[in-house]
Amino acid sequence: MTPDISMVGYLFGNRWGAWCYNLFHHQGAALLVIITGWHFSLPTLLLVGIILLGHSAMDRALGYSLKYSSGFHDTHLGRIGKPNR
Repeated sequence: MTPDISMVGYLFGNRWGAWCYNLFHHQGAALLVIITGWHFSLPTLLLVGIILLGHSAMDRALGYSLKYSSGFHDTHLGRIGKPNR
């Protein structure tokens, strides 16, 4: 298991965090990495693409979707986490 390196963007604020998170969790980006790895016969890149695709699919299944720059809890599928009091 590896850490989710896309979360590093949140060290620089919500805007950068959302941008980095969305880039790494966009399934189209994962497919582009897979196709590139396959086309150029680069098995490591192909594996990275497969891991990205699986990771993003698992996150979506668990309700963690693409983020808005207003905060980590605001996603395109709705708000996640505990409600604010």
